[in-house]
Amino acid sequence: MSWKNLAAVTLAVSLLGGCSVVDRLVYRIDINQGNYLEQKDIDTLRYGMNKEQVQFVLGSPMLVEPEYPDTWYYVYYHKPGHEEPQQKNLILKFNAQNQLTSLEGDYEKSPQFMEQFN
Repeated sequence: MSWKNLAAVTLAVSLLGGCSVVDRLVYRIDINQGNYLEQKDIDTLRYGMNKEQVQFVLGSPMLVEPEYPDTWYYVYYHKPGHEEPQQKNLILKFNAQNQLTSLEGDYEKSPQFMEQFN
């Protein structure tokens, strides 16, 4: 094998091995989908709020299952260009009188959540 062939193989291997570096140079947009919620929005929720009040504070839920209309799902998906995607979920449950009774998911419940809403 001549030194030219060896140099060509070495160059080819180094270029192919550097694809991950080249991939980082390519711009990728951030992808945002769903309901973007901040903790301050969640902190305004109170036990006993009706569906209209909750919708005024948080917006429309991403998912309301037809068989379980008293459970609302707020889902937010964020994929930064070259980083790992992140997903945050918020699940709200209402009773038969359309009053908020439960808050679950990736957000913290406010200490004032159990104060009855008038």
